[in-house]
Amino acid sequence: MSHFKRITADNGVVYFRSELITCPHGFASRIGGVSEKPHTSSLNLAFGRGDDDSIVLENLRLFSDAVGVDAESVVSLHQIHSSSVLYADESMRGEGYFIKTERECDGYVTDQTGITLGVKTADCVPILFHDPTAKLVGAVHAGWRGSFAGIAGVCVDKLISLGAKPENIRAAIGPAIHYCCYEVGDDFIEAAAAFAGREAAERFVTKPSGSKRYHADIIGMNEYILHGRGLVPENIDVCDYCTNDHPELFYSHRYSHGVRGTMLSVIAL
Repeated sequence: MSHFKRITADNGVVYFRSELITCPHGFASRIGGVSEKPHTSSLNLAFGRGDDDSIVLENLRLFSDAVGVDAESVVSLHQIHSSSVLYADESMRGEGYFIKTERECDGYVTDQTGITLGVKTADCVPILFHDPTAKLVGAVHAGWRGSFAGIAGVCVDKLISLGAKPENIRAAIGPAIHYCCYEVGDDFIEAAAAFAGREAAERFVTKPSGSKRYHADIIGMNEYILHGRGLVPENIDVCDYCTNDHPELFYSHRYSHGVRGTMLSVIAL
């Protein structure tokens, strides 16, 4: 059973949050911003998609206000579909939005209160982590490469190194493309096997009944990894929405053939 709630903030921003996570967090939709181009309308939260930088920063302020975090505290570096997870401290506030940087990664952990972790997606899997006992948070962007390379497990390991216990960690898997819509080529299973091993690839890249094409279950892959790291099932929350199925609500790279805006998922202590 999903514990995700759709919320419309007073400023018009529509976002999602998980009731399992009690600290400030949110998974953006595409609704409630100031982007006016057809493909980015209206809450595009990434540079390089066709909006002026000032539009993106205003969208960030609107989304941050809705969620209850400081826009200038958000760190969201260039993402490279890796399993790289960085420890983020207050010195990184604003990197990727207000402060230009050459650093790259696909995930973060922190035990500091002055910084907000942010990951960008438009079909890939955003996962937010919270250990309320150890007072730790994490965030990852898990595309298919990152998912099969185990970025979710890397993030859990880093949280444990900071004092988290697996049984106390809550993980919220946000809006992403689901198995129903993630059709892939026959060569995908070979590529996935190179990351995760053939057994795992064949378990999560399968042909639905009656289909001639493989489909990939990257949400299932991430759940599998989290269970393997000791997270208990009741502490893993999965959003029911498929981004490809709801283009009116989310940006979807697959649905739009790459002509789209980008969503942001954030979490802060």
